[in-house]
Amino acid sequence: MNGLHEKLRDIYEEVIRRNGGEAEFHQSVYEVLASLGPVVDKHPEYVDYQVIRRLCEPERQIIFRVPWVDDRGTVQINRGFRVEFNSALGPFKGGLRFHPSVYLGIVKFLGFEQIFKNALTGMPIGGGKGGADFDPKGRSDNEVMRFCQSFMTELYRHLGEYTDVPAGDIGVGMREIGYLFGQYKRITNRYESGVLTGKGMTWGGSLVRTEATGYGTVFFVNEILKAANDTFEGKHVVVSGSGNVAIYAIEKIHELGGTVVACSDSGGYVVDEKGIDLEIVKEIKEVRRGRISDYPELRGGTARFIADRNVWDVPCEIALPCATQNEINDDEARALVANGCRIVAEGANMPCSPKAVKLFADAGVTFAPGKAVNAGGVATSALEMQQNASRDSWTFAETEERLEVIMRRIHKRCLTTAEEYGQPGNYVAGANIAGFIRVADAMLALGLI
Repeated sequence: MNGLHEKLRDIYEEVIRRNGGEAEFHQSVYEVLASLGPVVDKHPEYVDYQVIRRLCEPERQIIFRVPWVDDRGTVQINRGFRVEFNSALGPFKGGLRFHPSVYLGIVKFLGFEQIFKNALTGMPIGGGKGGADFDPKGRSDNEVMRFCQSFMTELYRHLGEYTDVPAGDIGVGMREIGYLFGQYKRITNRYESGVLTGKGMTWGGSLVRTEATGYGTVFFVNEILKAANDTFEGKHVVVSGSGNVAIYAIEKIHELGGTVVACSDSGGYVVDEKGIDLEIVKEIKEVRRGRISDYPELRGGTARFIADRNVWDVPCEIALPCATQNEINDDEARALVANGCRIVAEGANMPCSPKAVKLFADAGVTFAPGKAVNAGGVATSALEMQQNASRDSWTFAETEERLEVIMRRIHKRCLTTAEEYGQPGNYVAGANIAGFIRVADAMLALGLI
């Protein structure tokens, strides 16, 4: 507990005691609490009224059985989760993750992060997260549909456009959102389009929502570069992952003059010194649902695939981890520093371990946390909710412009807050403190909730 203010140590000890075995949740709580020492000194009321302790306890945790039948007629059983963490600023808002690694600790870590991420956007949305230990990879459309219908048959009773509004996450794209929304509509007999975000354009979705997390990540990094009187022009960038976030981060980087030289999936990474051909990646991942190892054959030339190795071995000036939590540990961080990386920005949720973050700080590498960097996805979800509420639909350019403005404001909020609390240039402190204060003040205003 080194680094924690003395008034916060017992809170963290209680989190460990009450949430045994949930390592990712412990990590996310510690990361926030470690930034709050100056806040506690300046605002003792946050401790006196137990705001911080209340923030660490979800308002509601839902765990349920999801039975479904596969294509062979065999009954399968999965476990579903929804953690409704904090609604002080608005309805619970956060994605659903379908992946074998999902358990309560993962969902709580994601939900806790979501509280502060949503607060940073300035939008009226609270924090929550959910998912299941179901793996959609290798499953037919009919199997995915049957699973989603069973999942929503339980979850629907906890949702509502003014109550809890899920979206997608790893393993949950537009296909899954469609099946989930269809079952919600069927059960409730209401076309409540604002109850799920990430929908298709013909049935209530928003332009830019697909691109939002990746675009927003790059908009944030662009602001970091601007603050240093620099640009993406001529920069070599490495992006981990090859899913939705990575694909659209690559797209926007290339638009702004940078060159993404490597991306990855769980089988390894591909290097293309001429710049990753995004149309090939989209073909592999969005059409074929294949593996990134197919890239060199489709690309030809000098592109090469390296199996079972880490993409962070590739030299770059900017690194964007866009895959999953704790993908950059101390070894990967040392490799990035040794190879001249200057900026690391988290496109995924908590992809850098605490040791990695410390190594970046010690080496003078600018580091920006996911709760600020990848907030573009949930911000555009909130814009989708606005369009649903007004029965309106905005153009791509209008929505992208709003997203860019939101990301600029988040960047400015992080820097000004860090400066105010004596840690200039510290994006971690700025993001944590700014997000916390907005939620904490709302909780105090609403009484004992």
